Amino acid sequence: MRIDVLTLFPRMFEGPMGESIIGKAQERGLVDLHISNFRDFSDNKHQNVDDYPYGGGAGMLLKVQPVYDNLQKIEEASPTTNKRLILLDPAGKPFDQKMAEEFSEEEHLVFICGHYEGYDERIRSLVTDEVSLGDYVLTGGELGAMVMIDATVRLLPDVLGNNASAQTDSHSTGLLEHPQYTRPAVFNEMEVPAVLMNGNHQLIAQWQLKESLRRTYLRRPDMLEKISLTPEMKQLLNEIKREISS
Repeated sequence: MRIDVLTLFPRMFEGPMGESIIGKAQERGLVDLHISNFRDFSDNKHQNVDDYPYGGGAGMLLKVQPVYDNLQKIEEASPTTNKRLILLDPAGKPFDQKMAEEFSEEEHLVFICGHYEGYDERIRSLVTDEVSLGDYVLTGGELGAMVMIDATVRLLPDVLGNNASAQTDSHSTGLLEHPQYTRPAVFNEMEVPAVLMNGNHQLIAQWQLKESLRRTYLRRPDMLEKISLTPEMKQLLNEIKREISS
């Protein structure tokens, strides 16, 4: 996968994007990451990329020309790939795990990080997606792009050491992940549940499902409304409700 990022602050990506899973994915050639400063594409001798809005109003708007020319350069460098052009914008569709899964199926992602008060509306005509990290406003789109890249890259084949890890993550299954434990079996009188150490994989799987349901019911009950519960899940959920009410 190739990923391009258009930003006014490329140094923000130098550290985080070279570490951990994303850094290793790049080293192994699974991800080809390119960071562009679209200020370099300004046709203004002062390299300005913003200007006052027509009709008045507070703040400055990003101009369409530098972004357009930067996108053209990316197209010249990679003309054969199908591209998903993503505008980071508070008014965009909220980013979630399903969207990360969609992005992970693409061969080329391009993230445009905004700044200042907003965008010249014509920039929106250049993109395929307008995406928001959540219902709040950040100084710019850089942090949002990093989060989306991280959530996407970890879903690529062979990026994680254990491909099953991504499949069982919270939100990937529609449920929050069940509690997990490692050695020692007892710490400060806190014990690992015995079922996890008895070697009965069927009982372990049932316990994990039940505890995923319990955690989701207690912390994010809204998630249960978005999935189809199997008869087993309904039975376990009823047990959980009885246990909580007793």
